[in-house]
Amino acid sequence: MWYWLFKYILGPLLQILGRPKVEGLHYVPSSGPVILASNHLAVMDSFFLPLVVRRRITFLAKSEYFTATGIKGWFSRWFFTAVGQVPIDRSNADAAQAALDTAERVLASGKLLGMYPEGTRSPDGRLYKGKTGLARLALQTGVPVIPVAMIGTNVVNPPGTTMLRFGKVTVRFGKPMDFSRFEGLAGNRFIERAVADEVIYELMQLSGQEYVDVYAATVKNRGKDAAGATDEATRIPETAAG
Repeated sequence: MWYWLFKYILGPLLQILGRPKVEGLHYVPSSGPVILASNHLAVMDSFFLPLVVRRRITFLAKSEYFTATGIKGWFSRWFFTAVGQVPIDRSNADAAQAALDTAERVLASGKLLGMYPEGTRSPDGRLYKGKTGLARLALQTGVPVIPVAMIGTNVVNPPGTTMLRFGKVTVRFGKPMDFSRFEGLAGNRFIERAVADEVIYELMQLSGQEYVDVYAATVKNRGKDAAGATDEATRIPETAAG
């Protein structure tokens, strides 16, 4: 109930802010399990994509959204639970497998599953190397993968801010990708890497983004390390200060 309520309450606002243009929506079937594999430019990707798709989409949301404390944490936990998002723990290999098991159950019930192959938001608008979790899930379930290019959401919602601006959003769906030729090869890391790369290539073609052959999380961590080093270098030693 909350999913549809939020969709139709926030929908008019998003229409005004982003004036979304939709291309290739006919590729999304009216029923049956499908993985929607999207590039990830901004938090608002998870709002604009459900806005334009008639069927309900379940996203795998990082567990931090459900474990924060205080009023903000309570609201975050309530919001993501209310709209039917599934918390996943990405801290280690066992947690990652548990997340895939959860995703399999979502697909087994015939639902649309939304995933971001890059694993996190792009730090600079470019397209980054895909994680193999989506590939393994597609190979294990045999479910088709539909690539989705989100364009302009990082203008409406600049990364690192909660600010919303007027812009022009395009949501472009590609043809369903069938990986049945790799049936029985789930768990083969070379095959999974090939599938992940194929999905990312389609996203590059659809979005027009520049591709970077490293993980987005790696780039973000480098930025944090560099910022920490700068802070340390510019900090006045206590002995000198006092």
